[in-house]
Amino acid sequence: MKTKAVRLYGKNDLRLEEFELPPIKDDEILAQIISDSICMSSYKAAIQGEDHKRVPKDVSQNPVIIGHEFCGIILEVGDKWKHKFKPGMKFSIQPALNLKENPYAAPGYSFKYIGGSATHIIIPNEVMEQGCLLEYNGDAFFYGSLSEPMSCIIGAFKANYHTESGKYEHKMGIKEGGNMAILAGVGPMGLGAIDYALHADRKPKRLVVTDIDEARIKRAESLYRAEEARKNGVELIYVNTGTVSDPVKYLLDLTGGEGYDDVFVFAPVKAVVEQADKILAKDGCLNFFAGPTNPNFSAELNFYNVHYNSTHIVGTSGGNTEDMIDALRLMSEGRINPASMITHIGGLDCVVETTLHLPEIPGGKKLIYTNISMELTAISDFRKKGETSPLFAALADIVEKNNGLWCLEAERYLLENADKI
Repeated sequence: MKTKAVRLYGKNDLRLEEFELPPIKDDEILAQIISDSICMSSYKAAIQGEDHKRVPKDVSQNPVIIGHEFCGIILEVGDKWKHKFKPGMKFSIQPALNLKENPYAAPGYSFKYIGGSATHIIIPNEVMEQGCLLEYNGDAFFYGSLSEPMSCIIGAFKANYHTESGKYEHKMGIKEGGNMAILAGVGPMGLGAIDYALHADRKPKRLVVTDIDEARIKRAESLYRAEEARKNGVELIYVNTGTVSDPVKYLLDLTGGEGYDDVFVFAPVKAVVEQADKILAKDGCLNFFAGPTNPNFSAELNFYNVHYNSTHIVGTSGGNTEDMIDALRLMSEGRINPASMITHIGGLDCVVETTLHLPEIPGGKKLIYTNISMELTAISDFRKKGETSPLFAALADIVEKNNGLWCLEAERYLLENADKI
């Protein structure tokens, strides 16, 4: 079977190509990808090429398919896995395989025939052996694509910990009923974190979300309202720290001077990290969620507080399979709706340009439907493009009825009416 896929050959070298997939082995699975969302991690892999930890050193001779936030349909199952998987099943994949022989190997970075930026793939035995091929029972494929980024958020919330004086025991998870801050928190992953904080089983009593982009703050406020948060027992406050003369004092005053039990940093900015450190409460946990591209990135921390106030720091980079299962469950139950992450839609033929210029493109997640041809388009531009395109006019009507968010109806209309790749 032929596939069309975006393959990485080296630094800044991505190519959309058509090539033949080999027949599957008895321990492999053939699948069709329907949707894939582009992650900043794919940009880092594309920029760093063979220097990236997950990318093979011989990638110039053996290119890999990029993309790891994907959802699709199983087409053919090798004999070894016929007892567990069937043709027609929808699936998502946890890319963090954690293989003993190569802990960095992951779909979307390391494999020749599996990655999200493709029409068709071969799922290797390692994925199934690690329990990383997950059945998806939802209707919209894009939710399956968003289960991976949501699993990263869920994993971060679980990775925070707190202690009790005199006991050598870490109590894992955010502090229930505590003060939480999400700094630089209205980007796509920050929005997912707000959603999860408001609707998970364990919630803070107060959630303060900061940023310096007023337009993005307003969008977040329209999606996650303070009134809705109160119904879930959470006081939700948005702060534009760019308009505050003393952000640290302002943020501390919101807690009556107590400080924050859990602080999440969603941008690799020195000043933001140091601000997070300064607002920690006693036994406060700072989670450095943002992944820097600079291996020498550093910031100052107050070690007096580490010693006397038991403040501490953790860093998380991805979730595990359990986290992804949790994400799929919460979405299928309608408890979280990460559609707020998505701001752009495109086809497979826009992946190369989008990935290589991802930091320069404003907005949130860029969702790709891999079997169609379509330039990357902001959802907010659908109406304007609809002046000359019936496709975009119809999509604009659909999303405007859904508070400006991408949805199942829009996905189905796009897949039925867009040009095929």
